[in-house]
Amino acid sequence: MPMLDTTPRIARPDDLYARLIAAHDGLNDDASLKLNAKLVLILANHIADAGILEQAIALARQSTGTDRAA
Repeated sequence: MPMLDTTPRIARPDDLYARLIAAHDGLNDDASLKLNAKLVLILANHIADAGILEQAIALARQSTGTDRAA
């Protein structure tokens, strides 16, 4: 099974972060959550590997300190 690659590969991560934050400008909480959900689904579709996505979900969940068995 392919493994999730967490090696930093974004050339200018601070710029990307600023762009992500700017995408939420003027949005209320509900619209902001919808934007995040849509972005996740668009990127998940691009990745298109269920195993990689499961690893990413587990890593993201673990990093929140709220990891629990599904």
